[in-house]
This record gives sequence, structure tokens and C-alpha cells, in this order.
Amino acid sequence: MSKRHEVKERLGTLDEINGIMSAMKNLALLETRKLAVFLSTQRRAVSSIEAAAQDFLSFFPPNATLSTTLQHVWIIIGSERGFCGDFNDSLVQAMNADQPQENTLLLAIGNKLETKLQENKRIAAFIEGHSVVEEVQMTLLRLTEVLNKLPHIGSVSAIYYDDATDEIRRRQLLPLTTPTKKLTDSHPPQLNLQPAEFLSQLTDQYLYAVLHEVFYSALMVENRMRQTHMDKAIRRLEKDESELRLRYNRLRQEEITEEIEIIMLSAEALSDTDETHA
Repeated sequence: MSKRHEVKERLGTLDEINGIMSAMKNLALLETRKLAVFLSTQRRAVSSIEAAAQDFLSFFPPNATLSTTLQHVWIIIGSERGFCGDFNDSLVQAMNADQPQENTLLLAIGNKLETKLQENKRIAAFIEGHSVVEEVQMTLLRLTEVLNKLPHIGSVSAIYYDDATDEIRRRQLLPLTTPTKKLTDSHPPQLNLQPAEFLSQLTDQYLYAVLHEVFYSALMVENRMRQTHMDKAIRRLEKDESELRLRYNRLRQEEITEEIEIIMLSAEALSDTDETHA
């Protein structure tokens, strides 16, 4: 009897785990639906700013060249939560394969990524990440505070999952790239600010917009991978549960058989007793 009760308790535990995993999978699905809307809007905004920047820089190219003494900042966008497969491990492998230079600083975003980069000497800061799209703004504020404290930044790049390809990408965010060929417009854009001031404000606006885009993109892939991970886990759980139910049924059948045998033996014993008395 005790074995059957143990199996029954185990089945109840598996049912609870299955319910939790199914809920996590559904939440990840809902998050991808929200992110699809956010990403579409954000990409249009970034595309508009990039077009304006290209128009501006084709007539007002920056004078200064990038000094080799400036720091290069790589923002690695990991996950705050787990259950998303090899999401963070692949980011670390891609970062190492890129071979950051001596003057490269790393900013790691996400608690799960932090645990994998504790020994990396290039880490300038670990930044708390986000679990849902509504928390992206807070992550961006924390990142901005860190960036403002770093001196002599020459360039900023992001290493993240691109949701269009589901592959890891290193994308330079700053400085804005100068067009390789001049636009066909014959007159420069009319500005209400000095070119240097306009470029400074345009750069701030672009960084703010493009960081939102890469955060949304990485979070989209994270939730896709979480859905896949949960699907595999649920299928494995259902297989284990099915095997356990078969075992439970066998144990129950054995108990029923034992009970029938005891009843029959008891009936025979009573019959023999009656015949003796007779």
C-alpha cells in the first residue's frame, strides 16, 4: 500500500509542476505578442532617426577621428530569469569569439548572465535586467546611469539576439556612421541649431531609441526560447507522468489481486471450519 501512495504523491507533484510550466509557457507567449507590437513601432522610430542622421552627416561629417585611447563599451544583453535554454551561454561564447580589445569595457545586463561572467576582468558593471516589456524602461535608466559614469567613451556596441534571425549580433550603436556616398540632395538640411549641438542631441535621441529596440529584440528571442524550453520540459514531464500512471495502475491491480486472494483464503478457512463443526 505504501508504494502506491508514494506513486500517487509523486503524480500529484508532477501535476503541479506541469501546471506551473504551462503557465510559464503561456506567459512567454503573451509576452511575444506584446513585443511584436512594441518592436514594430520602435523599428520605425529608429529608421526615421537613422535617415535623418544620414541626411545630416552627408553634409556635416564629424571632424574628429576616433582616438585609440578611448574606451569601447560592449553592452551584453542577457536574461534576468532562467528557463530559456542556452540563451546566456551562447552570448558568452559569442562575446569571447569576438575577442574584445584591451580598451573594451563590458556591461552585462541580466542576473543569469552575471553568474556566468563573474570572473571576467573586463566587466565594468553588472546591471539588473528586465523580465517583461514594461520593465525595459527601468533597465534603460540603470544603464544610462552607468554609461554617464564611464569616462572617455569612444564607441558603444550591443551584443544581443536579433529577433529577425534568432542569431546573436554585435551592432555598433555609437558613433553614428557617416554615409559612404553622398546623398543626391543638392542642399543641406535647414537647421535651427548649430551643427555640433544638433548632432549631440540627435545622438542622444538615437541611443535612447536604438537601445529600446535591441532590448525588445533580445527579450523577444528570450521568450521564444523559453517557450521552446517549456515545450520540451512539458513533453518530458508528460512522458514521465504517463509511465508513473502505468506503474500506479499495476500496483493497484496487484493490491486488488492480493485482496481477492485474502478474501478467497478467508472464505476457504471459514468453510473448512464449518465442515469440522458439522
